[in-house]
Amino acid sequence: CKESNIIGSGIFISPKGVLDHAGSVGFSLIVWVLGGGICALGSLCYAELGVTIPKSGGDYSYVTEIFGGLVGFLLLWSAVLIMYPTTLAVIALTFSNYVLQPAFPNCLPPYIATRLLSTTCVMFLTWVNCSSVRWGTRIQDIFTVGKLLALVLIIVVGMVQIANGHYDALEPQTAFEFIKDPSVGQIALAFLQASFAYSGWNFLNYVTEEVVEPRKNLPRAIYISIPLVTLVYTLTNIAYFSSMSPQELLDSNAVAVTFGEKLLGVFSWVMPISVALSTFGGINGYLFTSSRLCFSGAREGHLPYLLAMIHLKSCTPIPALLVCCTATIVILCIGDTHNLINYVSFINYLSYGVTIAGLLYYRWKKPKLVRPIKVNLLVPCSYLVFWAVLLGFSLYSEPVVCGMGLVIMLTGVPIYFIGVQWKNKPHWISSAVGEQDQPKRLCIVFLLQRNQSCERQQRTPHTAFWNSKDLFSIRS
Repeated sequence: CKESNIIGSGIFISPKGVLDHAGSVGFSLIVWVLGGGICALGSLCYAELGVTIPKSGGDYSYVTEIFGGLVGFLLLWSAVLIMYPTTLAVIALTFSNYVLQPAFPNCLPPYIATRLLSTTCVMFLTWVNCSSVRWGTRIQDIFTVGKLLALVLIIVVGMVQIANGHYDALEPQTAFEFIKDPSVGQIALAFLQASFAYSGWNFLNYVTEEVVEPRKNLPRAIYISIPLVTLVYTLTNIAYFSSMSPQELLDSNAVAVTFGEKLLGVFSWVMPISVALSTFGGINGYLFTSSRLCFSGAREGHLPYLLAMIHLKSCTPIPALLVCCTATIVILCIGDTHNLINYVSFINYLSYGVTIAGLLYYRWKKPKLVRPIKVNLLVPCSYLVFWAVLLGFSLYSEPVVCGMGLVIMLTGVPIYFIGVQWKNKPHWISSAVGEQDQPKRLCIVFLLQRNQSCERQQRTPHTAFWNSKDLFSIRS
């Protein structure tokens, strides 16, 4: 269900960043509630796009259809180079912090130790996903239990605390005492931090073609999932403040661990284990989806041909997985967790805004097109107003962090014209992007089994990889 895509490791990462930028307990809770409302507006717009342009691939497919190849390529370029690797890096760092925090109760875990553990985790899960699709999906199923256990435990214990009268930090006169003077720029950054936890609200649009009756089920998923996730996130933060002062939360490097140590006594070990399970599963899930995005982009000719290769025996996109793993390890060494969240959230919101602006442009460009779902114009307009204010003040408050994201995105412009638009390239350039010497079409027939594996009936000897285009042409 959609809420399982949204609820993830972000809720164990973002509360500290939201409180730090919001400046008070009360305002941080308002940010969490409004953040869910903004996601609901965006989801309604994506529901219209999903049934109007019934293609899987989400933002990338919609923007390519509406604005053309260049804008779609820039979205893909920023996702491959920034969004997915940075998100993976943040979740991997959270995993290592929660695993190591019990060993360093009075200080931050060593920088080298967190990076080494994060790198080891990413490399291990890359190997798992390269080896077998079944192993990757089973890890995802098993480790989903971790995040649900942790959140249920936090909310139940927090509500018990409040019932026993421990809610000093939540009383109005205390909740709105600002730790530091707020500014519009800092409030914008607080929304960026919260948006990291809500990321995933548009994941259903990546598999639109596989959704049964999308006209009914897309809006239904929005009406159920977004309010439920908003409630869970708000209750989780209220639970934190039932036992922790704002300063204690800001000083903690692993909020859920500190919460467990204060309230769970001898069972405090449950919390770091649960969060570690959640983040471990989150890394696995993002590796799976990011590699498939690389795979899809390469299949459409927007990324090097090599990334559209699948291993013959394991049926996994090994080159795409290795690229995602390498980019993640590089980003792990760039900065700390909360700066990385601002970095990826800015680019995320930028892509959301471009996609929803595309909805308005598409209505103007093709007014007579059949739209099974058609939202009121106030919905996309309200989202875009919020989007423009948020990104403008975020760029003003963190010009280096946000500006670097824009610069990296714009580096895709010359890459697009050289790699995609330029058809008669010299041999050495074509070889560099993998367009020359493409393998000949193999005579392969695959049987797609119920366990999502595929068996090879015949193949050319000494061939380790085949291209996805071969499979799709054979299946069609």
